[in-house]
Amino acid sequence: MIIVFTGDGKGKTTASLGQMVRVAGRGKPALMIQFIKGPWISGEDEFTKLLGIPKEKFEIRKMGLGFVGISGDKLPIEKHKEAARNALNTFIEEKQSGRWHLIALDEVNVAASLGLLAAGEVLAAIKDFPEDKILILSGRGAPKEFIDAADLATEMKEIKHPFAKGERAKFTVEF
Repeated sequence: MIIVFTGDGKGKTTASLGQMVRVAGRGKPALMIQFIKGPWISGEDEFTKLLGIPKEKFEIRKMGLGFVGISGDKLPIEKHKEAARNALNTFIEEKQSGRWHLIALDEVNVAASLGLLAAGEVLAAIKDFPEDKILILSGRGAPKEFIDAADLATEMKEIKHPFAKGERAKFTVEF
């Protein structure tokens, strides 16, 4: 099953993590590969340590270099493209390993919409994903091709967010 979480509202990564918790609760392993988010520590990173969940059951791999072209990003676009390519190659390796029941490609939609990866190469990488397993593509700006390939697509719509009033990301809400 392919699931797409997209839209300009909050909740795409959170929904992906919720699906991972559901899968893990059923005794199946879940992996999230993050395409954009950088090395900072979020609550979800600490969650598995608190509960003593082993990495082979529930893992989050931060493979991005941080936000692209915003929030003080000074890295050349080529560095972000290289990180996205490494994340996609990691997905291909993990898909072929067959050990994960769920793989979430967090912010892969953003990587495609920013041109870090071509939508076609992502589609080529996911085309033979096993039908009895779950693949999540999350992030703003999901290409139409991703939505067309999905079995389930949900759009998060922003109605109100403190960021619009100039407030910064909130501890325990956004990270």
